[in-house]
Amino acid sequence: MIDKRIATPAAAVADICDGASVMIGGFGEAGSPIELIHALIDLGARDLTVINNNTGNGEAGLAALIGNGQVRKMICSYPRSSHSKVFPELYRAGKIELEIVPQGTLAERIRAGGAGIPAFYTASTVGTPLAEGKEIRNINGRDYVMEYALKADYALIKCENADRLGNLVYNKTARNFNPVMCMAATVTIVQARKVVEVNGIDPEHVITPGIFVDRLVEVTAPLIESQLIAQGVRYP
Repeated sequence: MIDKRIATPAAAVADICDGASVMIGGFGEAGSPIELIHALIDLGARDLTVINNNTGNGEAGLAALIGNGQVRKMICSYPRSSHSKVFPELYRAGKIELEIVPQGTLAERIRAGGAGIPAFYTASTVGTPLAEGKEIRNINGRDYVMEYALKADYALIKCENADRLGNLVYNKTARNFNPVMCMAATVTIVQARKVVEVNGIDPEHVITPGIFVDRLVEVTAPLIESQLIAQGVRYP
């Protein structure tokens, strides 16, 4: 019988190598797989390209990965947010690259990558600096910018419940980018608050089918980013 459970976050990320591209789920702290990110920090893989909605907050989770010098480039929609300080400092110092993508376009680029669609056209960035150097096509009298799909070597994902086959259920809006990232990565690694046996999840509640999940680790008491920020926690 298929069993995708891995004993620890460290074992789950152990083969992520230097230069890998990594999608990290989450919308701010909602759905952010902090334990997997911290395991990646401990692993020490460098020169990473990270795809996320933002660039992290405080000095834990994604912000800590960036602050540890392991990320070469960020692809995101919001490089600055209420508690972000690590990325802005590194970017101003010229120590990290940035590709800004409008949020809806980011989601669609990831979805397209998972669906096997190489590129698509959108009007979102027409007439802005984000359209510079990109193909523009007039369709039915309106200009559109061509955007390429996004795929990654790995995806780090957080869910609420999973079965050992990798079928996933998310906690409300913590779903966000996680389902499409599962589809767009070569290897999808998931941390779940609870892992149950087969038939332990109503099939009608499954959001991400197990076919898109490769590794699964149970984290029963996941860290919460806002609490880490309030406590002044710095990782590692």
